[in-house]
Amino acid sequence: MGDNIALRQAIAELGIGHAELARRINQYTESVSGRYGTCTERTVHNWVTGKTRWPNAKQRAGLEAVFDCTAEQLGFTPRGQRPASPPEEPVRRRTFITSGPTAAAAVAVPMLATRHSVGFTDVDRVSAGLRKLDALDDRRGGHVALERAALRGADEVIALQRNGTASDRVRQHLFSAAADFTAVAAWSCIDARELDRAQQHLDRCVTYAGLAQDSTAQLRAWNSLAMLAHQQHQHGDAVAAARAAQSTSITRRDPLFASLAHARTAVGLANLGDRQGALRSIGLAEDALGRARDAARPSWVAFYGAPELHALTAIVRDRLGDAEQAESASHRALATLPAQFRRNRALAKARLALAQLHQGELELATKTAGSVFDLMTDAPIPGRMRTLLGDFYRELLTLSATTPAAREWADRFRTEWSRS
Repeated sequence: MGDNIALRQAIAELGIGHAELARRINQYTESVSGRYGTCTERTVHNWVTGKTRWPNAKQRAGLEAVFDCTAEQLGFTPRGQRPASPPEEPVRRRTFITSGPTAAAAVAVPMLATRHSVGFTDVDRVSAGLRKLDALDDRRGGHVALERAALRGADEVIALQRNGTASDRVRQHLFSAAADFTAVAAWSCIDARELDRAQQHLDRCVTYAGLAQDSTAQLRAWNSLAMLAHQQHQHGDAVAAARAAQSTSITRRDPLFASLAHARTAVGLANLGDRQGALRSIGLAEDALGRARDAARPSWVAFYGAPELHALTAIVRDRLGDAEQAESASHRALATLPAQFRRNRALAKARLALAQLHQGELELATKTAGSVFDLMTDAPIPGRMRTLLGDFYRELLTLSATTPAAREWADRFRTEWSRS
């Protein structure tokens, strides 16, 4: 038994004490399990002195999240294995930056010979970058360039947090920004139907949101997890994630966020065939939104308001077999959705077309569905929208593949599909 030099060096380079490391690990445990962890200052002391050579699974996961590297890289030895020979020189911070997801940050933000001060000016700068990415998503939807830009932003923020000296409050803001950047990357993947990558990004997002103690970031992560589960047809998981979003403290302070969480729950319940629960949740979403007032909020939630609630209501009603009410809700969404939310307007058009198709209005439905392509003329169609249009195409062929309107739309669908 001997000192864990790698862990001691990592803690020193991060600029925190044993009690602070224990607190961060416990926060991570709470973010993934809902229960605050049991790590103590004594636990960390036992790791550093080598008394404990292999932490338990929960604490090991917390260590790996805080330092963004494996337990083995932190000097721990799995049970049943002999300790590795001491390294020729102490493990340096560069190991932890260039060996994992933050490798891009090491290029974008060069290592500094001395630690520099990080303050709210840096926080404001990265927040401006987030607003630009949110605006790009509103116009175009999810795509690889957006995902990569968001991940570079997250890496830069984590590099700032690691390489600079900052107050606890600034560090929390930086972790919040990192959570938001990874949420943008995850959402871009959801919209593009790259679901495995979305899951990876959301796992990272939940960690950062927990370290930031930011309930708004936590709600954003759960909201995205609900949408991911919906895309994966895991509707029970979607409801569980939406209810986790409901339980975040921001929903008690701001009815707009509560409304979003209730609306997401309604979609999941409708997919499960729970008519009463879905309509009740939509009612709760409407009531909460009616209590919301203008306030300063993160740019990512700018999409949500009465128009988006109408669009989500259309989904719920269509899932429940209420095509006429779904059509009405889609019309209300389109009448009020701001022009800059082009992707959302196109999705609302596609939902309107489905509602019209479910009422047997084939010619009107194909005309509406064609307008989706018109809205997205100069941009690729995101994967989520392509899937929705594919659903429309299959249902159209099932109902009638021989009418002139169906044949004409099928020809355009194939042409546009190859273009995008």
